[in-house]
Amino acid sequence: MLKVTKAVFPVAGLGTRFLPATKASPKEMLPIVDKPLIQYAVEEAIAAGITEMIFVTGRSKRAIEDHFDKSYEIEAELEARNKQKLLDLVRSIKPANVDCFYVRQAEALGLGHAVMCAEKLVGGQPFAVILADDLLYSPKPVMRQLVDTFNHYHSSIVGVESIARENSASYGIVDGREWEEDVFKLSGIVEKPAPEVAPSNLGVVGRYVLMPTIFNHLRALKPGAGGELQLTDALQSLLTEEQVLAYRYMGTRFDCGSKIGYLKATVEFALRHPEVKDEFEAYLQNHLPLALAAAA
Repeated sequence: MLKVTKAVFPVAGLGTRFLPATKASPKEMLPIVDKPLIQYAVEEAIAAGITEMIFVTGRSKRAIEDHFDKSYEIEAELEARNKQKLLDLVRSIKPANVDCFYVRQAEALGLGHAVMCAEKLVGGQPFAVILADDLLYSPKPVMRQLVDTFNHYHSSIVGVESIARENSASYGIVDGREWEEDVFKLSGIVEKPAPEVAPSNLGVVGRYVLMPTIFNHLRALKPGAGGELQLTDALQSLLTEEQVLAYRYMGTRFDCGSKIGYLKATVEFALRHPEVKDEFEAYLQNHLPLALAAAA
């Protein structure tokens, strides 16, 4: 039986939209309240039953490796101070049954190239791809939803959401027909089409479950715009040979690759955080009207 136990995290990007904060620190380490983006992504994978995390990194990404490594100094200090709750929190970042692996993407040659860098670590198994920039909130974690769908159909699956058609030029847009509620059999994927030619209003988000045959199509790709190898092009090629599905997930997406998306996520997650939600909500109710009036 095919089982998804591996997830690939492409984290080699430079994060230029968040300079100067990302000059010496990976964008994936930007915190939402008290956890970095990459930890939310890994926790989503763990909730889907995934136990092998494969990070495709680049220069200046050592902080990601350190975050998921054991910190003897911090743990010893917390233990000496009898701060058991914090000690348990630090140790829970990487559960004992989870393994982390790292591979370098020497050049920024696109998402397709980043996924291809993980081929030897993935092997001949189905695997997930998670983009930490897309922070997704749902009572049932979104990757869990995709893995459950994969377990039913045993086909590559692309996560999608309904978008405003005027925003189609910011997404890969899928074409296909609905099989079951929220499950679509794909006939094509178009990268960033103009609204008037977009085949649907279903935009691809940073969640995939892929059959290992995708690597055959990634290796056959020729560089597209900007000299990059696009995962979308490989999926377009794959679906000419085997079934590829789209799944419209249940949940809310925050585009944390943009400043405004990152700020929205910070507010939303703070309002759900058990430690600060009440005080933060009171602060917003008391001070937000004054802040808005001052900014007007």
